[in-house]
Amino acid sequence: MAEISAKLVKDLREQTGAGMMDCKKALKETDGDINKATEWLRQKGIASAGKLEGKVAAEGLVESYIHTGGRIGVLVEVNCQTDFVARNEAFKELVKNVAMQIAACPQVKYVSVDDIPTEYVESEKSIEMGREDLSNKPENIREKIVQGRIEKRLKELTLMDQPFIRDQNKTVEELIKETTAQLGEKVQVRRFIRFVLGEGIEKQESNFAEEVAAQTGKK
Repeated sequence: MAEISAKLVKDLREQTGAGMMDCKKALKETDGDINKATEWLRQKGIASAGKLEGKVAAEGLVESYIHTGGRIGVLVEVNCQTDFVARNEAFKELVKNVAMQIAACPQVKYVSVDDIPTEYVESEKSIEMGREDLSNKPENIREKIVQGRIEKRLKELTLMDQPFIRDQNKTVEELIKETTAQLGEKVQVRRFIRFVLGEGIEKQESNFAEEVAAQTGKK
């Protein structure tokens, strides 16, 4: 595989407007061929989506989803740039799919890695650095192993990094970028909340036999 230099990534970013990680992935997929990488990004809808990243998206929809049985509920806000796109069926379908995705991912607490508090990241790093299986490793090796573990853990907590429930070959982030390219407007998930019936309530343990005896006046 050809070496992917920083300059090559920079050149591709300037040509397409795509993000750094997307450019790196495109170049890896195309063995460093910038023309093929550009085409790869266009096919994925990422190139045109990247050019819209700086736009303000203040319209959109708030969608709700209640899972069968009424035990899990989700509210999610997905933004776009205009009310016209907010009424588009493709946008509405995306928002519904995102709400269902959140309901299906109990571990997800944040939209993206950037939303995770620094304090949490540092705490997780401290815990990992102190694990026994790393005690005999050199400092630089420990740092690399811990970094890999932390990155994996953070991705588990974020909506954008989850495999899309309807197509496991793409992430939610890739789904958003494809929709952005399709609609020609910036699309972003702003926030969400997930409700689980009874969550946080301390359930009282009781003895069924004692309850029956109390109700019938027997000991």
